[in-house]
Amino acid sequence: QVQLVESGGGSVQAGGSLRLSCAASGDTVGRYFMAWFRQAPGQEREGVAAIDTGDGSTYYLNSVEGRFTISHDNAKNTLYLQMNDLKPGDTAIYYCAAVYGRVLYTLARASYNYWGQGTQVTVS
Repeated sequence: QVQLVESGGGSVQAGGSLRLSCAASGDTVGRYFMAWFRQAPGQEREGVAAIDTGDGSTYYLNSVEGRFTISHDNAKNTLYLQMNDLKPGDTAIYYCAAVYGRVLYTLARASYNYWGQGTQVTVS
């Protein structure tokens, strides 16, 4: 079992920045994929960014590429999402997700089986 706890959400004006963190605990030994998803009111949960903790490969939703950066600190077992040039359309609850092994569809919700509780990001 893996437990995920997000932090770092908040309210920011358009053009601002936030950094989200996701601390992983439990059975975290081994190679796994981690990702950030978001869900706006009335919308489906969508994958924003993913990372292969084994080789560091990253994957992004087209609308955030160039503005968001996903990273993982293996020593701290912590996932990050640096979000720059935030837009009102980025407003959502952001969730951290993880799964052991490799995945084919890196930004698909069904690919992940461990989830955090979410953190709110509001851009005005």
